[in-house]
Amino acid sequence: MIKLRENIASMAGYVPGYQPPDISTWIKLNTNENSFPPSPKVVDAILAELNSDGASLRTYPSASSQKLREIAGEVYGFDPSWIIMANGSDEVLNNLIRAFASEGEEIGYIHPSYSYYATLAEIQGAKVRKFGLTDDFRIADFPDRYSGKIFFLTTPNSPLGFAFPLQYIEELAQKCDGMLVIDEAYVDFAGYNALELIKKYDNVVITRTLSKSYSLAGMRLGFAVARPEVIAALDKIRDHYNLDRLAQAACGAALKDREYFKTCCNKIIETREWFSAELRNIGYNVIPSCSNFVFASTPDRNGKRVYDWLYDRKILVRYFSDPLLSHGLRISIGTRGEMEVTLEAMKELG
Repeated sequence: MIKLRENIASMAGYVPGYQPPDISTWIKLNTNENSFPPSPKVVDAILAELNSDGASLRTYPSASSQKLREIAGEVYGFDPSWIIMANGSDEVLNNLIRAFASEGEEIGYIHPSYSYYATLAEIQGAKVRKFGLTDDFRIADFPDRYSGKIFFLTTPNSPLGFAFPLQYIEELAQKCDGMLVIDEAYVDFAGYNALELIKKYDNVVITRTLSKSYSLAGMRLGFAVARPEVIAALDKIRDHYNLDRLAQAACGAALKDREYFKTCCNKIIETREWFSAELRNIGYNVIPSCSNFVFASTPDRNGKRVYDWLYDRKILVRYFSDPLLSHGLRISIGTRGEMEVTLEAMKELG
């Protein structure tokens, strides 16, 4: 008889956003993917890595992704020893719990935020402490000293889109006895980040993904920035060849093409601000967003009704049944044309 660990047998598991099989026939605004293709240099780099016959795939890739650490270090202003590359930022989040929280020890996070933290904690057998939000988007009842092993701070927040001020984030770093993990998956759409706090506090880690601002969700790429002793610990427990050759080629090309990166981010921000204003004009309450999506409360506070209406028109947005979120929708920012079609459909419903 198969006997799983009790916590694995009883856990529900993480449910990602719906990926329709006929994806090309949808306006897909439910998983915060980038509406633009990656830099053309990414495709060139992948083809160059394959050569004419794909012979490079015969041998293992760089185990340490050292070249990528050097490129990321140059881009973000850190020595490569402060950076680790990952198979998506989720790999880093998982390994941070493995490195710092033993079975039965506590990790904390905000609800609502990234629900995958709970799944990772369950896998490890760690305890979870959730904190709510105040009306002005601060953490409700956060203690003067938080003794949990890790506190995950998603900023900009998903699914709500707001970002915490830097001064407030620094105050949290001072209050945490354990690690403050700042999940900056959407920070390239915010206009500021918390990277400088890593140099001031040894308990701060910042995680990033290339899925959003670099248009590489299909390559599963991410990284973390932290003190070298933290990076060394994460190096011990990561998969030894965690990034394949093509992913490493794509990552390096994407990070180096700064002009393309900035152009795409600016287009998304411009469309986000236009779409937010238009939604407010038709009666939606839109939280000011620092992300590549908006969270909009419907005029009748019935998010499911609008979700179903859009779904029937092959426009896919994200609806959450959680009572804290069911009054609205999280809508990824697509191209201007996609958002115009979406807006017209929402106006039609009324």
